[in-house]
Amino acid sequence: MTFDPPTIAAVLAGGTGARMGAALPKQLLDVAGRPVLQHTLEAFQASPAVDRIVLVMAEGHHEAAWTIAKTANVTKLSAVIGGGATRADSSVAAIRWARSQPEVGDDAKLLIHDAARMLVTGRIIADVAAALDGAAAATAAIPSSDTVVEVHDGRIIAVPDRSALARVQTPQGFRLGLIAAAHDAAAADPAFTATDDCSVVLRYRPDTPVRTVPGSERNLKVTGPADLVLAEALLRA
Repeated sequence: MTFDPPTIAAVLAGGTGARMGAALPKQLLDVAGRPVLQHTLEAFQASPAVDRIVLVMAEGHHEAAWTIAKTANVTKLSAVIGGGATRADSSVAAIRWARSQPEVGDDAKLLIHDAARMLVTGRIIADVAAALDGAAAATAAIPSSDTVVEVHDGRIIAVPDRSALARVQTPQGFRLGLIAAAHDAAAADPAFTATDDCSVVLRYRPDTPVRTVPGSERNLKVTGPADLVLAEALLRA
């Protein structure tokens, strides 16, 4: 089956979860009876906006990933591939895989998502994908509820207007050709360290507007042990 143009979800699970202090990567830890990764894959499997999934997973855990996908009947999973030393490396691996598919062109939609955001909803996924019908880049984001300050040498030097600030989440969506070109430019600039994929577009394709769609406070990123507890409480609420 082919899609014109397809929407590909790239789920990034390449980290080792060192901050979790567990023997396994955090993506393989259980929350409410299922691995973090399974919750995430199930969300994209259930989304009518997504045609296929590519999973970027640390080497040595590919078999476990396929087992999880089979257990959850994640039929959209097309490939499990290796990542890299950084998040950007994992994004690039997903981009290269997508561009290697013979029926996938630069107009394809690529939704890049952190596997650790296991509570992403179908509404968020659909909204980011739909935003790409009128833009080349989009992301989920929520307003900042905290005052954010700029600090230098232990001293506050600026207090930006909170009403203009937002906390970026994933998925972040792009037309494939755009995000590939932006990452190519980033690879040639060793002075730049990407924190996410939108930052790469904003730096190397500054004339490209990045649209935002409403995220959710529930769309948290599982980073430490307390996040596992919170995620399970939200699932059981």
